[in-house]
Amino acid sequence: MNNPFDLSGKVAVVTGANTGIGQAIALALAAAGADIACVGRTPADDTVQQIRALGRRAEIISADLSTIEPVQRVVDEAVDKLGGLDILINNAGIIRRADAVDFSEDDWDAVIDTNLKSVFFLCQAAGRHMIAQGSGKIVNIASMLTFQGGIRVPSYTASKSGIGGLTKLLANEWAGKGINVNAIAPGYIATNNTAALQADENRNRSILERIPAGKWGDPSDLGGAAVFLCSRAADYVQGHILAVDGGWLAR
Repeated sequence: MNNPFDLSGKVAVVTGANTGIGQAIALALAAAGADIACVGRTPADDTVQQIRALGRRAEIISADLSTIEPVQRVVDEAVDKLGGLDILINNAGIIRRADAVDFSEDDWDAVIDTNLKSVFFLCQAAGRHMIAQGSGKIVNIASMLTFQGGIRVPSYTASKSGIGGLTKLLANEWAGKGINVNAIAPGYIATNNTAALQADENRNRSILERIPAGKWGDPSDLGGAAVFLCSRAADYVQGHILAVDGGWLAR
């Protein structure tokens, strides 16, 4: 009970929990004691098995977050299946790559709808529940492109810049209501979303040369940051964007 990082008795919703960063965060929260609702289009069977092996409860909630249609259902199912909602991790996201002069409206809308619009409305739905109970932790997954422009990913950059602003806006409105809203900005993490960059020899080399740690991050590197922001240890942390980037922004 004296461990400020203990999440025992808490229920967390993690979107995009089937693989990569979402899976790693879900497992880290479970290891800290939380029960997990794994949300996504692809059933997170492997994640659920690993969580249950840790002795925690886990449930799958099927939802396509390219629209806001399932948002309220996600919250309702988590509460119904696991008995509450204390933590929301907004991790699900997509990326589209093309030169800005060639970028299509369809690719723009797809990324903004998933990465920003659905995130806001899921925060809203979870926020209503958390405000009513007087407590809650929301962690949005930002990006290095929350701070920088990047290249060939205009809608992704816009969405992640938006995540930074949204995180601060919600912290301003909800801090006094017992809700902590923060974000994690991963650096270059080896996931499916970055496979194209890793496979591009020149781009991969330029990225590694810029990272003081000299290597790509692993999804598990995000776990400790997530546990911290979701725990009592971060009760006075509000509207912060925590970079986990191997020193990328420091260079």
